[in-house]
Amino acid sequence: MTLQHIDILDIVFQLIAFLFAISIHESAHAWMANLRGDPTARMLGRISLNPIRHIDLFGTLLLPAVAMLTHLPVLGWAKPTPVDPRNFKNPVLDDILTSIIGPISNFVVACGAVLVLVLVKSLSPRGGQIVFGTLSGSDFAETSSFLVLFCKLIFELMVINIVLGVFNLIPVPPLDGSHVVRHLLPAGMLRIYDTVGTFGLLLLVFWGGGLLTKLINPVFALFIGVLLRI
Repeated sequence: MTLQHIDILDIVFQLIAFLFAISIHESAHAWMANLRGDPTARMLGRISLNPIRHIDLFGTLLLPAVAMLTHLPVLGWAKPTPVDPRNFKNPVLDDILTSIIGPISNFVVACGAVLVLVLVKSLSPRGGQIVFGTLSGSDFAETSSFLVLFCKLIFELMVINIVLGVFNLIPVPPLDGSHVVRHLLPAGMLRIYDTVGTFGLLLLVFWGGGLLTKLINPVFALFIGVLLRI
């Protein structure tokens, strides 16, 4: 693979969108934990949109870089937000809320991106052409005007937040979705569930592309459908 086969601009936009998405995600975890009585993450400065505070070498840098260069969906994770459940008043409910707020925050950002694209589309016929060109990936969307570049960045922001939101809801430890399932399991099964979780996550990341696509596509289609209809 040579640099001629890599759209550098797309990679830059994906990187910006990814770093923002994980910062929102982890800040939401830290914010909710603090709200529910655990100040651990807040005291460590994790309620922050500064991506440096959340970077994990493999999950934030290496894995997303490989995905971007090979044109795969940008997957990854940040440094886990430290949570001490002993500080929660209602350990089960508070743990679930702290976990699911991360994916929810990604979907909120994706909704915001849709609204921005709708606004651009409604401002002028030119804006509508640029938005539709960006959605279709046509050559028209490859021009260098500011509005085209802006729409491409917002589109990447929508896509990556959808991918991260769906990915983190999968009930495989240590993903956020597992924090709901684990409270429904008896102690014996819980130990097995947590033990095999890391292996399950690796299998999901490296060989679960088909499953991830089936989970992500309907959500992505929903967002695109809303964007086209408004």
